[in-house]
Amino acid sequence: MVGIVDTPQALALAAEKGLDLVEVAANSRPPVCRIMDYGKFKYEAAKRSKKAKAKQHTTQLKEVKLRPKIEKHDFDFKLRHALKFLEGRDKVKVTVIFRGRELAHIDLGRKVLDNFVEAIGDNAVVELPPKMEGRNMSMVLAPKSQKNKATSSKEEDSQV
Repeated sequence: MVGIVDTPQALALAAEKGLDLVEVAANSRPPVCRIMDYGKFKYEAAKRSKKAKAKQHTTQLKEVKLRPKIEKHDFDFKLRHALKFLEGRDKVKVTVIFRGRELAHIDLGRKVLDNFVEAIGDNAVVELPPKMEGRNMSMVLAPKSQKNKATSSKEEDSQV
């Protein structure tokens, strides 16, 4: 803490110590400057931002495709994949594809999607309900956050 110093005097002081004069707050009156090693400061800032990015998770939308006449084993296989995606904190788009005469039995596709949601249970929340888009019926499932799981388990305990 040097106090208020003229610019040429501050530059001379920084040069004397072999460091840089860095403006920290330009909008304040008078402007606030620090004497520091600017290269080291930039390096540490980049290191901090890289560490923060490593801890972040970007949510992706993964897709699971089903058919209205899907067999039990295939259904379970797709269900396991969806659960794995949800555990990885990704959203899952579940799509039922209709071909030919299957388009006349949209209720079978809705039943498949309802069974899928029922089988997933408390691991996901229906973000977008089933909706017909051309020959496809799809819905989006989002993973339940840790906070939601904790609050829902507390609510279940209080109801018992």
